[in-house]
Amino acid sequence: MKLLLIGSGGREHAIARQLRQSPRCTQLFIAPGNPGTETLGTNVPIKDSDIEGLIQFAKSNDIQLTIVGPEGPLVLGIVDRFEAEGLAIVGPNRVASQLEGSKKWAKDKMKAYGIPTAAYETFSEPTVAVSYIQTRNQFPIVIKADGLAAGKGVVIAQTLSEAETAIKDAMVAKKFSEAGSTIVVEAFLKGEETSIFAFTDGKTVLPMVSAQDHKAIFDGDQGPNTGGMGAYSPAPVVTDAVYTKVIDRIFKPLVDGFQRDGIVYKGIIFAGLMICDGEPWTIEFNARFGDPETQVVLPRLKTDLLDVFEAIANGTLDRIQLEWDESATVCVVMASAGYPETSDKGRVIKGLDTPFADDVWVVHAGTAKTEFGDIVTNGGRVLGVVAQRDDLSSAIEAAYQGVSQIKFDGQYNRKDIAAKGLRIPNPPSH
Repeated sequence: MKLLLIGSGGREHAIARQLRQSPRCTQLFIAPGNPGTETLGTNVPIKDSDIEGLIQFAKSNDIQLTIVGPEGPLVLGIVDRFEAEGLAIVGPNRVASQLEGSKKWAKDKMKAYGIPTAAYETFSEPTVAVSYIQTRNQFPIVIKADGLAAGKGVVIAQTLSEAETAIKDAMVAKKFSEAGSTIVVEAFLKGEETSIFAFTDGKTVLPMVSAQDHKAIFDGDQGPNTGGMGAYSPAPVVTDAVYTKVIDRIFKPLVDGFQRDGIVYKGIIFAGLMICDGEPWTIEFNARFGDPETQVVLPRLKTDLLDVFEAIANGTLDRIQLEWDESATVCVVMASAGYPETSDKGRVIKGLDTPFADDVWVVHAGTAKTEFGDIVTNGGRVLGVVAQRDDLSSAIEAAYQGVSQIKFDGQYNRKDIAAKGLRIPNPPSH
C-alpha cells in the first residue's frame, strides 16, 4: 500500500517508524519530512501547508492513503480538499478541527456536551479581560490564545501583573499573530496532568494508552511552557478507575455530541487532562497525535497501525481491537540553546552514528542535513531519545544513556523526565 505522511517533526518520524513495521506498507512518502524520516521512506519537498501541491502529488503517485501529522493543515481544511478529490485521508475535516483550532469553540462544545472542564470566559477586548481578572481576583489563573500557537499560547498567571502581561502579549503585541486576538480565561485546576489519545471514525472510539508530557522547560516543572520536553508511558496517575471515567465522561460524550450536531470527526482525538483527586478534567483537546507523547505511545502498540488508519478512513473502526505491549517507554527531548523563546540553528550534531543500546532509538524533530551530509540543528526541539524497557526505571536509565552519546553546541535537556512516574510502584499498564 502506497502511503503519504504529512509533516516534518518528531511526531511524524514516530508515525513513520510505526507504519514501516506494517507488512502492508509497500511505499512511504513523507512531505516534507526530515533527516530521520528519510531513513524510513522518501521525503518529498512539499510544505504541509501546500494543500494543492499535496493533492497533485497524491494523484500523480497513486497514493492510496494519506495521514496528516500536524494540526496546521487540518485547520486549513486539507481533509475537505482531499475528500473532494476522492482521495482517502486520515484526519478531521475543517469544521471538526476547530476542536484544536479554536479554544473557545472547543470549550463551548465541552460545556454543551457536559464534559468536565474548568470554568471559563472568552474575551476579544484586552481591557475587558483585565477587568474580569481584577474582579475575580483568584490566582493562579489560566490565559489561553484562542487559535493555534505551537503549544506556547498558554500562560498560568500567578499574579495580576503576570495576567496583564500575558493579555498584552497575546492581544496587543500579537505574539501569536491572529491566534491571540481572542483569549480564553479559565480557572486553574490543581492536580496532575496527563494525556490520552483515541482513534475514532466518528462512531467508534478506541482509546490508547496514557502518557505524561513535561511541558515546562526546567526540571521540577519550572519555567515557561514549551512544546514538550519529554514524555513517558504509562502514566501511573491514570488508574483503571480514571481510565474508565475518561472514556465514559470525555471521549464518548464528545463523539456522541458531534454526531448529534452533524459534525464528522475522523482521526485522532488528543485529550489533555488534569487528574484532580482521581477525577479527570479536560484541559484541552487537540485534533492529532501529540508530540512528544506519540514517541512513547506508538511503540507500545502491537496492532498494525496501518490497519487502524485504514479502518478510520473506511468507517470500520468497530472491527479493530487494539493490543498493547506492557512495557514502559520514555522520551527525552534534546533542545537548542534559547528554546522556547528562540532556537539556535546550524549546529552540527555528533554521535547519531554511534551504536545505541537495544530498544533505544533517536527520533528527529528539528534537524536538517547539509550539502556535506552533516545533520544539524534546525529548530527548538531537535531530537528525542526514546527507550523501551520492561520497567520505567530501566527505560529512564537507557534513555539518558542515549542522550549522553549525542553532542551539539548549546544542547539542553531536562534531567528529570519520567521521575514522577516512579512515585507509584506497579503502575497500570495503560
